[in-house]
Amino acid sequence: MKLSITNKDIYEEIQEMSKKSEKQRHQVKSQWYYIFWGTCTVAVCAGQLFVGNGFRRMAESFDKVLDSPIHLDFGIPRRHPMLVPEWEDDDGNLWQPTDPPKKVY
Repeated sequence: MKLSITNKDIYEEIQEMSKKSEKQRHQVKSQWYYIFWGTCTVAVCAGQLFVGNGFRRMAESFDKVLDSPIHLDFGIPRRHPMLVPEWEDDDGNLWQPTDPPKKVY
């Protein structure tokens, strides 16, 4: 008993095997899916650049503030009225800040 195998038999066997091993697509995505997610990706990246640039500018201005000298001006120095009387008249006499003012001798 002799078996004859022809090219046709081999071809049919290969076709059957390829049909079995061919995977069926689970999801079919339209072009709008890729357009949507591509647009979202570009928007997020642009937002990151915008926020990063603003943060950099804020840090630079903050560095300028810290690098500049600090000048404090408290105005005319005042003495505490109970320690040293503030009021002087034209003759150089000192008066206590009471009501009525009392002359300091």
